[in-house]
Parts: sequence; structure tokens; C-alpha cells
Amino acid sequence: MNKIKFGTDGWRDLMYDQFNLPNVRKVIKAISQYIIANQGQDKGLVICYDARFFAETFAKEAANILISQGIKVFLGERDYPTPVTAYGVKLYNAFGAIMFTASHNPPEYNGIKFIPEYAGPASLEITKAIEDYLATIINNEPESNFSGPAVATLPESSLLQMINPTAEYINHLKSLINVEAIKKSDLHILVDPMYATGRDFLSQLFSGCSINEIHNQRDPFFGGFMPDPQGKFLNELKTKVAQQHPCIGLALDGDADRFGIIDNNGTYLTPNQVIPLVMTHLITTRDLKGAVVRSVATTHMIDRLAALHGVTTYETPVGFKYIGEKMRQMPVIIGGEESGGLSISGHIPEKDGILACALMAEMMAINKKSLLELLDELYARVGQFFSKRIDLHTTEKAKAKILKMFEKDPPEWIGINRVKEIKKIDGYKIILDNDSWVLIRPSGTEALLRFYLEAHSQEKLLDLTNKV
Repeated sequence: MNKIKFGTDGWRDLMYDQFNLPNVRKVIKAISQYIIANQGQDKGLVICYDARFFAETFAKEAANILISQGIKVFLGERDYPTPVTAYGVKLYNAFGAIMFTASHNPPEYNGIKFIPEYAGPASLEITKAIEDYLATIINNEPESNFSGPAVATLPESSLLQMINPTAEYINHLKSLINVEAIKKSDLHILVDPMYATGRDFLSQLFSGCSINEIHNQRDPFFGGFMPDPQGKFLNELKTKVAQQHPCIGLALDGDADRFGIIDNNGTYLTPNQVIPLVMTHLITTRDLKGAVVRSVATTHMIDRLAALHGVTTYETPVGFKYIGEKMRQMPVIIGGEESGGLSISGHIPEKDGILACALMAEMMAINKKSLLELLDELYARVGQFFSKRIDLHTTEKAKAKILKMFEKDPPEWIGINRVKEIKKIDGYKIILDNDSWVLIRPSGTEALLRFYLEAHSQEKLLDLTNKV
């Protein structure tokens, strides 16, 4: 039956296994039926792709199918980041976008994101509607309808428009970033787009600043690594940043919607450190009004700092779609998640690694301090926060058993600490009487349990890890 599974942000799978031309054609046909059912064919769809192997072919296939259904297509001239694609939806007043990307996953993966007309991740309702169309197609149409070679060329059609939204996107970011402050500083910026689609965007934004890029050629194998801007994949960037002063290292994932930040001495900052820094910077340097929004897995340091500034914090399930939904409902200063995504007031309700990196460079240039110095100033105000994530690979049967145990017999104590509250926003979040917490959350697409932990010292975090 249907092996195409949509996760928190679209469908991802191994290329030439499940992510192949026949299955891509089925998904695109399901999206086309959703568009037609909602009278979106005249507004049309943006189609873009990241730097992965075969990406242009998948994009041309999608364009060909949509055009054959009478749907207008805005097709990217090159590979583009997800946030640029989402911005293109607003720029071209489109009904939405299809983005071919597997984000930070290894090179052998690819995926499809559907971005609706509000330029953020698709809601559960929209994803469900597309899945329903897909199920009907799989159950009722012969496989032969979706076989055959890839299209060689696109048809001549008035429904096809080639696009390059780069200049408009960069100009939009310049309205959100104080580029002049960086130009006037002595800050050097070193960027690692990880051989992926984020190459050149920060260099264009910071034209006239001291900036260089490494790994800025397109490589579908991403240099032999995952295009994931975690510290363990950024050793070259760490080394090069530590050799220059003052310097900041900025990294982007496979589709440039996630960020990686390296401080002046080569230290990697986690998203749980970056988001509170950006939030504080926005509150103190801009006259922004509104709430802050974080996922259930993200640091409570945000809550402490927001309370100091008289700002309300909202907690959402994991997935930027929920943060984006809040951004569409109310004024939001910043929304962020521990996996490395954020957006801010005045921007699209989609995570944007390019924007996040730019804000960190601006912060360092204006304050003329290292990021760790700025972080220590926050710790002095609200205390220290130490976070960790553990992925437990198991079987579906064992995963279900563990979750059932938490549902039927939740713990009252973890070690010497009493359980103060259990939240079920997304998984099971156990908050202890010393304000440490543990979140147990199942993966929706794998036999995997994720454990998120936070405590107020390294010793307490280690103790909590050993007790879980």
C-alpha cells in the first residue's frame, strides 16, 4: 500500500528506493488535485529545489505535470534555499510552492515540502488533504500511469515562467538586518554553506563587509558529510574562525533553513543558546512588540528572559508549522526551535537560516563582544541552562510499550526530584521540582524515541541523563 509517509515537514525518503520518479509523480499529481480543488491553478505554484543529485529533473517533472493540469508554474532558474522559495510565494502572489529538498539529511535522501500561500510550512489540515488525494491515486490508478523516463525538456507554454527571486529576497533581508553596522565594524565573517544551496546568499547580503565563504561550490555529496550545521560537522569552520579576530562563523544546512554558529574562539553555539541571544537582541535594539514562541523541546531560558522583559511565551509541538501558525495568528517577536530554525517579526512564517546567521553577525558587530561573553551576560541574569538530546533507536513494538508505560503509570519521581508536572503537548514532558525537565517524544516516521533534557548545571544534566 502507501509507503509515502509525511513527517513534520513534508515527505523524505531514500532516492531510487521510495523517492523515485513514479512516487514523485504520484505526490505531484495529488498536490495538483489539491490546487485545482481550491481554485489555485491561476495563481500558480512556485517550484524550486536544493543542491541534491537529480534535483532539476524532479523539478522539471513537477512542472510538466502541473502545466498539463492547467496550473501556472514559476520554476526556479537554479537551486534555491527553502526560505527563498517561501519568500517567492509572496513575491509572485502564488497559491503555494513545491520545494524539493531533504534539508539536513544525508546525500542519498530527497524530499518534497509543500508551502501554502501564507509562505510557511503546510498545516496538518493541508497535509492531510494532500495525503487523501494521494491515497486515492495509489489505490485507484495503475502503476503504469506513473512509469516512464523523465521529461527531457519542458513544453513551450504560457503557463511557465522562469524565476530568480534572489535580489528581492536579499533586499527584504536588508530591511530586517543592520548591514551598515557590520560594514562599520572590524568583524570578519566566515560562511560555510556546506556545498549546498545557501552558497552566495550571505555574501550578497553582506556585500561590502569583510566576508569569505568555504565549501561554496555545489556538491550533491556535500563533501562526504551530512549537510547539517552541527558542531561535529563544522571542524574546518571552527579552525578557520579561531585564526582570525574578531570573527564569526556562519553555517547553513542543505536547504538553508537551519543555522550553525561559531564564536570568535572556534566554539560552536547550540540553537538553545542562539535563540535566547537573538531574542534579547531584538527586544533591546528594536521596538518590536508581541510574544515569543518556542517548541516544546526548546530551552526554557527563553521563558525566563521573556518574563524579564514582560513578554509572553507560547509553547508549541515540535515542528515549525506550529510556530509559523502562531506567527500568522498574532504579533511574534521571534519563534524558534532547538533543531536550528527561527524566524522573526516582519519576515515570512518559515524558518530561515540565512536570516538567523545575519542576525548573529549583526549582534556581534553592534555589541563588539564575543557571543560567549554575551551569553554569560544572559546567564548572570537568569541562571545557566544546559540541554541535551538523546536518540534511542528501537523497534516499533518497544517504542509503543514505552509510550504506553508513560501513559498508564507516569513517574512521580526521577531520582531525588519530584515530578511537578507532565505536559502532553507533544510526547511526554516531565517537569521536575528543580525546574529541570525531560521530554520523551516518538518519531512519526521511524522506530525512534527522542529524549530531550535540560538542567541548570552540567552535573545536574549528567545526573538527569543517568536517571532517565
